[in-house]
Amino acid sequence: MSGEVASRGARTVSRGGTVREVAGRSGLVAHGVLYALIGVLAVRVAFGGGDKEADRQGALQELADKPLGSVLIWAVGVGVVCMVLWRLSEAVFGAAGPKGDRPTKRLAAAARCVFYAVVAFSVFAFAAGGGGSSGDEQSRDMTSKALGLPAGQWLVGAVGLGIAVAGVVIAVQAARRDFREHLAMGGSSQGWRKAVDFLGVTGGLARGAVFAAAGGFILYAAVRYDPGQAKGLDDTLRSFSLTPAGPWLLVAVAVGLTLYGAFDWAMARWREV
Repeated sequence: MSGEVASRGARTVSRGGTVREVAGRSGLVAHGVLYALIGVLAVRVAFGGGDKEADRQGALQELADKPLGSVLIWAVGVGVVCMVLWRLSEAVFGAAGPKGDRPTKRLAAAARCVFYAVVAFSVFAFAAGGGGSSGDEQSRDMTSKALGLPAGQWLVGAVGLGIAVAGVVIAVQAARRDFREHLAMGGSSQGWRKAVDFLGVTGGLARGAVFAAAGGFILYAAVRYDPGQAKGLDDTLRSFSLTPAGPWLLVAVAVGLTLYGAFDWAMARWREV
């Protein structure tokens, strides 16, 4: 009898692991699609072309314009829901890899779960009705509402600082190749390892730069008590072209985001989930 119970328990764990693996890998594929499209749109912006904003709404609109566009959008939405479920499982049961059950990692997974739940809602809202306000408008509206709360200026400032610090951490972790600890590439060639390293470093640096810049704008909006200073993803990306490096910095960041999308697909193949 005890052997039977153990066998059923093993099968349950196996099924749970399989579901988690499918959810995690599907979520990473969908995440990569969004980043790759945003990067492509940002490249178009850098060269003065394109009629879509380089953000999630623009990426979804890009999909909508393709054959079977509505099917593609719903597929991305389902993929993001899979990302939510994967991160939720990490928050509840702990993440794969070294020290995956630490409270800090569980808390980070819970925060990611909430974030991707919001992303999933926005994708399904777009799929159901299309359109919606741009990310820049949403950022300004949310900042305006937050500034109107008691101690709202401090709250907005803390959020901006947190996002900026997260951007720096993302960039540093990418430069240090910390993502390697989550990969299972034992049977892979040296060429594939180098390719994944390249995608992870370049993509992570670009993503970190965008987070740091977006957080800086929110922090500046808090200091100035002016929600108009907050920027969504599209405006943040466009701000790179206003630096002394001109549009070429935006091109570099945009290409980096596209490569980060490819890195997500590599992670979908080789990450321990």
